[in-house]
Amino acid sequence: MKRKTENRYAMREDGTGLWAVYDIFTGLTAEVNGLPQDGLDIGHADDLVDLLNHEYIARRKGTTH
Repeated sequence: MKRKTENRYAMREDGTGLWAVYDIFTGLTAEVNGLPQDGLDIGHADDLVDLLNHEYIARRKGTTH
């Protein structure tokens, strides 16, 4: 089980029913391939948070290239 403190990304609702994925360290909207990850439905945002956190943790442990 991963500790919550290992995570770098979270999601927040923008007031219109759409969601953004953001970097909890900087507070900035996350970008993937240069595109801000906002205006997402809750399911896509949740999946993206899981994916980005998984990749971040793997990079920190040195298990990705």
